[in-house]
Amino acid sequence: MTLAELVAELDGYLAIGDYDDRSNNGLQVEGRADVRRIGLAVDAAQETFDKAVEAGVDLLLVHHGLFWGEPLMVTGSHRRRLATFLSNDVSLYAAHLPLDGHPDVGNNAVMARMLDLEVQGGFGYSRERPIGLVAAVPGGATVEQLRQRLSAALAAPVLAWPFRERAARVGLVTGKATSLLPQAVALGLDALICGEMEHMVYHTAREAGLAVVLGGHYQTETVGVKALGRWIEGRFGLDTIWIDAATGL
Repeated sequence: MTLAELVAELDGYLAIGDYDDRSNNGLQVEGRADVRRIGLAVDAAQETFDKAVEAGVDLLLVHHGLFWGEPLMVTGSHRRRLATFLSNDVSLYAAHLPLDGHPDVGNNAVMARMLDLEVQGGFGYSRERPIGLVAAVPGGATVEQLRQRLSAALAAPVLAWPFRERAARVGLVTGKATSLLPQAVALGLDALICGEMEHMVYHTAREAGLAVVLGGHYQTETVGVKALGRWIEGRFGLDTIWIDAATGL
């Protein structure tokens, strides 16, 4: 499959033009003209770049790309990262908010399915696209049960701020969710399941009686990239490989 064909398919499927995002979504580095093998990773970093080259991928698809709206000088680590891809003719494709908000392979949609939650709507909109999801917990659950369920789904440690014992209606926001916490409170949610939260809002959540379940920024954002990889394999028959570079955060 040509790079141009794949990029056009991804741009359309992920609706990258529908989001107001400081990330420059889409093709960020152009490599060889044909794509047979795709690497999947959360972060555009030297570790994932080196592993991608070693694995012989033609394109690396990431959630957090190299470019975030402001110009960057091609010096230091940024130069080394670009040099790795350019010298090996590998492409880089980034999908940030489009991979958070996608209704099928988005981080939040995938996590809702992993936790057997019933999606009721969205919040935290970028233009007309919801980033976070509101979901019902069938039969309800304790916050501790939700913590354990998320830990099992991610196969990783999960923390909780147990400011409420039980939850019937929750919000889902993978990655950093600090900015959406006030909306979760305003919606009257029982709990917010997310990646990470800043110290400064701990007492805000506590005083509002909003429980927070914290799965880690990295771990909660592995699920959408992997789901997109499965979609690519099924639709185009291309080979994909997961490139893990966990941060522990």
